Amino acid sequence: MRQEFFDLRISTNGQKLYDFTGETIKWIKKNNFKNGVLNLNIQHTSASLIVQENADPDVQTDLLNYFNKLVPMDNSLYVHTTEGKDDMPAHIKAALTNNQLTLSIKNGELLLGTWQGLYLFEHRLNRQSRKIILHFLGD
Repeated sequence: MRQEFFDLRISTNGQKLYDFTGETIKWIKKNNFKNGVLNLNIQHTSASLIVQENADPDVQTDLLNYFNKLVPMDNSLYVHTTEGKDDMPAHIKAALTNNQLTLSIKNGELLLGTWQGLYLFEHRLNRQSRKIILHFLGD
C-alpha cells in the first residue's frame, strides 16, 4: 500500500471550466500508480471541481449560463459583498457543486467515461491562482 500527494496549481482568468484531466493522468503515469483511489480536493470556497463532458464545448457554455441565472450577480440579494458582485454568488455556486472528487484507478488508468473530463469550475470573474490537492492511495 502506498500513498502520494501532489499540489496541482491552476491559474484561472474568469468564469469558465478549466480542464485538468491531462495533468492528472500525467501525474498518475509518472508515479506508475496501478490500482487505487484518487481523491481531488480544491482548497478554495469560490471555485469547485466537477466531472463533465469533454467533447462538446456547448455543454460548458450552457453550464455557465445556467449557474449565472440560478445565482445572479446582484449585490442587493446578499449580505456578504466585500469582494464585489461575484463574491457571494461564487460561494453559493461552490456550495452547490463539489469541493472534492474521488475516482478509481485500475491497471494504471483513471476510470473516466469516454466523454468525461476533470474540470476546475471557476466562479470568480478575475484572475485567480487555484490549488487542487491530489491524494492517491493504493498500489
